Amino acid sequence: MIRKPSKKIFFISLLGLMNLCCLIFSPAINAQYWAPLPPYNTLWPLWSPVLSPPDPITGLPVPIVSSLYPNTILPVQPGLTWDPALDYPWLLYNTPLGMAYYDPIDGINLWPPSYLVGPSGPLPLTLPVGYSSLAPIDSTWLTTNVPIANSAFIAYLKPLVLPPATLPPLVTPPTTIPPVSPAPWSPPTLLTASAILGL
Repeated sequence: MIRKPSKKIFFISLLGLMNLCCLIFSPAINAQYWAPLPPYNTLWPLWSPVLSPPDPITGLPVPIVSSLYPNTILPVQPGLTWDPALDYPWLLYNTPLGMAYYDPIDGINLWPPSYLVGPSGPLPLTLPVGYSSLAPIDSTWLTTNVPIANSAFIAYLKPLVLPPATLPPLVTPPTTIPPVSPAPWSPPTLLTASAILGL
């Protein structure tokens, strides 16, 4: 004679299955801190609320840009992207020449770094297994480097946006119209480390 499983065993099994599902779908276990962006496959921070604000419907973070081509225009700057083979990320900026990046060793340069470009175009990174759950960038790194990068960017940008100084003519012709001074240049608004961290 075959006995039917009791209700007690059924409920214990159901509770075990529910606990297993909670573990599998737990945000702490499956945290996604990074998303790769084309065409170079560098990682974009999903942990930064200003660089990846939550989608109003799903609540999941969505990068403010969908790709990082040299002509990408960042809605806020600096952006941040990372090659996990390096110890530090790059901070990204808009310039009249295209997107630029700050590297703590090499300073400001036009995007992308040379090793991400081959003779036929982009050379996307091969990302490590589990790249999406790599830890966010250390807040100390951001607090130290964002002000330096922002200052370096302003110094880089200023000659690109200000007209070159002109020499006065040897003979000034008589005129009744006074010369017009250009409007003073003001640098763009840049995010602080606290803003990137969502503090």
